[in-house]
Amino acid sequence: MSKIIDFHAHAFPEAIAWKAVNHIGSHYTIKMYGKGIIADLLESANKSGVDHVVIHSTATKASQVRNVNDWVASHAKGKFIGFGTLHPDMDDIEGEFERIISLGLKGIKLHPDFQGFNADDAKMDRIYSVIGNRLPLLIHAGDENLDSSSPQRLSNVLEKFPELTMVAAHLGGFKNWKEALDCLIGKNLYLDTSSAIQYMDKSFASKLIKAHGTDKVVFGTDYPSMYHEIELEAFYKLDLNNKEKEDILYNNAAKILGLN
Repeated sequence: MSKIIDFHAHAFPEAIAWKAVNHIGSHYTIKMYGKGIIADLLESANKSGVDHVVIHSTATKASQVRNVNDWVASHAKGKFIGFGTLHPDMDDIEGEFERIISLGLKGIKLHPDFQGFNADDAKMDRIYSVIGNRLPLLIHAGDENLDSSSPQRLSNVLEKFPELTMVAAHLGGFKNWKEALDCLIGKNLYLDTSSAIQYMDKSFASKLIKAHGTDKVVFGTDYPSMYHEIELEAFYKLDLNNKEKEDILYNNAAKILGLN
């Protein structure tokens, strides 16, 4: 059985988890499976033999960034690996980025739609410049009703900042996969499988993954959107050979995260 890294999962403080989960479900009009709390996420991961889970959250306001990063860092131990977040309206982006590294967080997560900016807006240049090639960047991609994180915008970012180790979530664009095929597939970035293969024709998903390169795709669940058991069941139905599945489930993510 292959080792597994879930590269894309969310968890929230228990006091706000219910509200956060319901907000996500309402925004994307999808059923939410998990409770959004650490204990439930850990139970789901353990049940499916997942080795590591990358947890992250984003700050909708600049004033929330430090608290979000502190909370994620406090849970980034054992099975969990933490990603920090930044916000373009912050005063000291450089200082918080250095603090993220000092907290032991292993990457940055941005969500243009929820954080209120266009991915390729000039005001984001400072953040992308600070990140550079020092940490991987996981960025939300695609929305049926918003243009902020479109595959085209992510392509624009890559063109301007080719040094970024970018991971575009949801196979390059949630429910915008034809645009992802045109704008991102084959370019110098990674994609994650979260909140994608559940909603796609399996043959088209397999084609898109192979066209991009199975060495540049990582597995993710988008918990609490989905439990690991259900997401893995869908993943194993893709038309990929064992080596390709092993790379996506573990090897590619391990390389990005610097794991042995």
